[in-house]
Amino acid sequence: MDFKRAEEIVKSAQHIEVLHNSKPVWINELHADKQTAEVQESLHPTAAKKEVPVNELKENGVIH
Repeated sequence: MDFKRAEEIVKSAQHIEVLHNSKPVWINELHADKQTAEVQESLHPTAAKKEVPVNELKENGVIH
C-alpha cells in the first residue's frame, strides 16, 4: 500500500484489516521520513512490535 492510504487507515473510524506477510497487523505509528510503519500482530500491550516498509502492507477490507 502507499503511505497516504496507510495514513487514511490509521485515521479511519472503521476497522480496516491490514496484512503483513499474510498476517493481520495493527498499525501503531507511521514514519513519513522512512516510509515505514510500526506494526504488531496483536492489540495486547506486550505484543512484539516491528517496523516494516509501508509498501509491504496490504489492505484486506473493512471488518464488520
